[in-house]
Amino acid sequence: MLFLISVISFLAIHSAPNSFFAAGELNPNMTPEALQKLKAVYGLDKSLLLQYVDWIQNMLTLNFGISFVTGGDVSSEILKRLPVTLSMNISALLVVFVLSLYLGIKAALCYEKKEDYIIRQISLISFSMPSFYLALLFILFFSVNLHLFPIAGLHSIEPKEGIYNVIDMAWHLFLPVSVMIFVGLGSMIIYIRSLTLEILKSDYYYFALSRGIGKKELLRYYILPNLLPPIVTLLGLSLPGLIGGSVILEAIFGIEGMGQLFFMSALSRDYPIIMGTLMITAFLTLLGNMIADVVLLKLNPYMKRG
Repeated sequence: MLFLISVISFLAIHSAPNSFFAAGELNPNMTPEALQKLKAVYGLDKSLLLQYVDWIQNMLTLNFGISFVTGGDVSSEILKRLPVTLSMNISALLVVFVLSLYLGIKAALCYEKKEDYIIRQISLISFSMPSFYLALLFILFFSVNLHLFPIAGLHSIEPKEGIYNVIDMAWHLFLPVSVMIFVGLGSMIIYIRSLTLEILKSDYYYFALSRGIGKKELLRYYILPNLLPPIVTLLGLSLPGLIGGSVILEAIFGIEGMGQLFFMSALSRDYPIIMGTLMITAFLTLLGNMIADVVLLKLNPYMKRG
């Protein structure tokens, strides 16, 4: 799968109009010989097949090449920004899992009641809300009007040390992570509510009710065990959406993560960074799906027989 992603991504990026050297070609002071030497330095004078082979060989050693813009090592630049993006996405994913599980079950248990109506309205607003628009609303309300959170950046002007540096970073990341959480809640709540309603209508649930089992035991032994496998699968599939959404949010909030790096590199046609970021993101996505499969086997050992 990772190999197929690399082939498709490589061909798509190199088939895009214009290139990093387009500005140099329009410069009257840039001679064709100088452009050719510059392309030879980055290996762009070879055929696409040879470029791909060289890139794959370097990627196997985690060498993604040299940035066209900065001239620095692409791997070092990505690894420097990766922890920020991972911390944002993992935090948002965990909170979305807990909140959606609670609200989805709550809405199903209070079917057609006031609580169900309120939760459904919240989920519909979340489902239809664009992340960039909500980010601008949060900045306008919480940062500009109330002055509770910083508008952009990852750290304060005055450097912090130790635990204060972690607190300062969390303070800066609160708004973008909140946007990711709210946008990710909608579809998950609707999905969990629908699954819970199916469980509540099942024969084994009615049989448990007839035995006089309490609400806590019903939730623990009948609802949650049947909810978790499909939810874990959905969380694994939703990871690419969260990482893709962080590209927009990191650009809006000025956070130096992989999303902002990818956005700036796409504007400047910095192929090595674009390809390196895509492959790291694809690897993390596949790893998340593999972890979801392992968790599913733990939750349902009978899946091994299939």
